[in-house]
Amino acid sequence: MSQRISLEALAALPTVSTLNVAHSGEQVAFYADWSGRFELYVLNLNTRERRQLTDGQAPKAVRAGFTWSADDTRIFFSRDHNGDERQALFDLNLASGEVEALQHAPQSMDYALAAHPDGTRLLVNSTRGGQMNVHVYDLEKDGEEPWTALTELPNATQAAAWSPDGTYLTLTSNESSDLRNTDGYVLKADGSSLRRVLRVREGSQDSVGEWHPDGRRVAASSDADGHRRVGLLTLETGDVQWLTPADERIEEYAGHFSPDGRWLSVIRNVDSTLTPLLYDTATGQARELKLPPGLAVGTEFAHGGHHLLFSYVTATTRPQVLLYNLADDTTEVLLDAEYGDVDPADFVPGEYVHYPTSDGLKVPAILYRPRELEEGRRYPALIHAHGGPTAQFFRGFDAQAQFLADRGYLVLCPNVRGSTGYGVTWRDANLLDWGGRDLSDIAAGAEYLRSLPEVDGARLGIFGGSYGGYLSYMAVVRQPELFKVGVPIVGITDLHQLYQDNSRVMPQLGYYFRTMMGDPVENAALWRDRSAVTHAADLKAHLFMMHGTNDPRCPVNQARGFRDALLANGRQEGRDFEYVEFGDEGHGAGDIAGKTRSYRLMADYLERRL
Repeated sequence: MSQRISLEALAALPTVSTLNVAHSGEQVAFYADWSGRFELYVLNLNTRERRQLTDGQAPKAVRAGFTWSADDTRIFFSRDHNGDERQALFDLNLASGEVEALQHAPQSMDYALAAHPDGTRLLVNSTRGGQMNVHVYDLEKDGEEPWTALTELPNATQAAAWSPDGTYLTLTSNESSDLRNTDGYVLKADGSSLRRVLRVREGSQDSVGEWHPDGRRVAASSDADGHRRVGLLTLETGDVQWLTPADERIEEYAGHFSPDGRWLSVIRNVDSTLTPLLYDTATGQARELKLPPGLAVGTEFAHGGHHLLFSYVTATTRPQVLLYNLADDTTEVLLDAEYGDVDPADFVPGEYVHYPTSDGLKVPAILYRPRELEEGRRYPALIHAHGGPTAQFFRGFDAQAQFLADRGYLVLCPNVRGSTGYGVTWRDANLLDWGGRDLSDIAAGAEYLRSLPEVDGARLGIFGGSYGGYLSYMAVVRQPELFKVGVPIVGITDLHQLYQDNSRVMPQLGYYFRTMMGDPVENAALWRDRSAVTHAADLKAHLFMMHGTNDPRCPVNQARGFRDALLANGRQEGRDFEYVEFGDEGHGAGDIAGKTRSYRLMADYLERRL
């Protein structure tokens, strides 16, 4: 099959990320990799002047947001080193361009959340002292300790926002013995008077977020009814006005209040699409925006709340940054998608499908086919397993799927049990069952591909990163007859080792892992059974492992341990598997050069082995 899309040209197309409108509503800052790596930029929404703010000081991979100072003269951002995720805070002066490092404990992870309204301090979620907790950083202390812990709770705790007058803040934590439970809290700015303000029921994931400008209400969220709903919580009474319809197909996520408090922006997730809408905070009525079919990310109010700013994408068009006029429902392109030497007409639309799996259920998935299928020819096919597991594939632009389809592969992207976007029952269906029902859905996906007349059932492969890497490892050892090749990227092979490392390096992930798979001692037998390294001797597929040496989420010892187990069982590198480590990466590629390298290695491997 002739290839239309240059892999290098596709990987080099720039990405705009993390849109953040200033308090004034007249400028927006964001990350973009026009230079080949991510830098911070600012765009004046009145003059359309765009200015680069950093030159090598921004993070190589964007794994944290940033926040404006109270007077919009500075930006506070987090940066790690080559993907190690030891996030440190930096202060960027917009006028001078000077970037100053703030005080940092070498092993901590510091995420700047919001500047206090008086401009003197930052609200920070940080692992200083161990578990993720809420801290403030005093910007005016010179030579003194600037850090103060506002919470010191044993379970992962994260702040959301300051109140309009700066006297309180919202946060989410858990004081229940049910590790899956989360509740919403309000805390005084000095760290006193912690008060739980939202628990719909014990065991549900409830939270509070931004404050309404009246200072009396906050955005609330709960999945107690079986799907994620958004509402308005009145703090004085505890009453919640739920806004999301009582429809289990709909999940919604709260965004921002307009400056006048009239609107709450929301993203609605239905059938792997993301749609922006507004709720009238007085009437609770929803206002839908007049947009063509597509997928939106990051709704931000601008120009005094008269406009919405967000990123918009479709399956065959790359992201654009749009400015939506709420007065007349017109849309302006602020930052257009770039295509370089790639012709967007060569992209293929993803087909939204459902295929049968165990228990009589159907798995939602997105299927990409090569543009020109020759009659009578049968093609190799791949399953792409997503990370998380509490994540999902969306019906947006997927560069990996596009370059693989262009090279003659069918690509199936399933939202297996454990995925978000389809309600609580589906999301929680793999609790205490990693490598169980989720893997059954992967196996069913392989059978679905085999049922397609254009697929060569003897040439199936699986790939994925992080938890997708875990499923890629598990699939080839627990379903050894299904796949010819597997490509796990920054994957997981040993659950006990992962928990031990996470508890030490990323305690919030160690906590998350216990919510997924229970106690490592009580469930020791399950953990061993659901570790791919336990079953390494059963590998029949050819394997290509890729891993960054700086990865703290899924440390490189996960790949090294599996490689050692293969060697101990008589497998030979080259003949039975291939292995590569990246010394300049953590949990995946962070810049265009790294992305290009990974794409090329994978494409070359599949061409040789599948």
